[in-house]
Amino acid sequence: MIPSLAVTFILVAYSDQRGRKITIILPLIGSLFYALSFLAVSFFELNLYLLIVASFVSALFGGSGTFLGGCFSYIADLCEDGQQKTLRMAGVDMVIGLLSGVASLSTGYFLRAAGFNWPFFTSALFLCFNLLYAVFVLEETLQRPLDGSLRRTAMHQLAYGVYQLFAGASRRRQVLLILLLLLFGSFSFANMGGLSMITLYELNQPLCWNEILIGYGSALSMTVFLTSFVGVTVFSRCGVPNLVIILIGILSVMAGMTLVAFAKTTLMMFLVRLPMLLSIMPFPVLRSMMSKIVSKTEQGALFACLACLDSVNSSVAISVFSSLYAATVTWYPGFCFLLSAGLCVIPLALLVSVGLLGVDESKEAEVLIPEEEVLAGDDDPLLT
Repeated sequence: MIPSLAVTFILVAYSDQRGRKITIILPLIGSLFYALSFLAVSFFELNLYLLIVASFVSALFGGSGTFLGGCFSYIADLCEDGQQKTLRMAGVDMVIGLLSGVASLSTGYFLRAAGFNWPFFTSALFLCFNLLYAVFVLEETLQRPLDGSLRRTAMHQLAYGVYQLFAGASRRRQVLLILLLLLFGSFSFANMGGLSMITLYELNQPLCWNEILIGYGSALSMTVFLTSFVGVTVFSRCGVPNLVIILIGILSVMAGMTLVAFAKTTLMMFLVRLPMLLSIMPFPVLRSMMSKIVSKTEQGALFACLACLDSVNSSVAISVFSSLYAATVTWYPGFCFLLSAGLCVIPLALLVSVGLLGVDESKEAEVLIPEEEVLAGDDDPLLT
């Protein structure tokens, strides 16, 4: 995670000057190297410690954080209006969730039928197809000159990209952007921490689920991504404010995690997934809101921050909640889920603060135009 965070920050911010394809192609190369390393270790029965080296080397290409940051920046470049941006980002979240769930469910059967070599080979084959598509078919959204004199300007802009994201704007936009980032991070931490413990909770008493029930539970959890996408689509087309959509998603997580803490039977454990059907909605809406209040030349810097924040949140949340679960499982296994629901109070408070400050994307966009001209200058060919 540590090297990938640095590469994610550099590459996704750098894509504001050089285009988005680099943030998609390099992580695919790293993932392909990682998959081939697993295949080589499995096929030739090499030392397992080589996988640590492979993990480090592949992280130098950016990893999933860079890939997702580049994809969301690419979408932001293609979308003109806010509703289209929100729906497309929700669609990406849905595809990631559904296909990840399908892959997780099918891999076990694949391993049982063919061993480890064929799954690793299949993964590498899919990555090759993705890489070829990204290199030869995918069109670049930003066209930047490549001569040496402009390369120095691009590196200068990279060094100050994130600084300009916060400092090169009005005070109102600074406060609004910081509140939205804190809202995104706190909600991600609470949601990821609770979700990461559900499988352990299902394996432990009093549920004691086997692998079949775990698979059914995972399959049911996949529907959250589909229903959240449908929810964002319906609410957006009905004119429901973004802050209300986020509120519904946070309340969905709070209700679901609270019920998980008291689930003692198999039927109840399946039913607790129902209140969480809209729990993913806040993520694409928040990404879209933040994307709309920054300029097009700051999209990469923004999504670099979001990708790094998401990676750190996931790692820290899983570590913290795993330790808490180990410490509390003997006297109350559901404590972690109550804590997850309680931590949702923080994003709720931040949401109220955003509502009081007011979110007017059209007004923010008007403010950004003269600021971009001031930052870029008439003689800066990269940003004019």
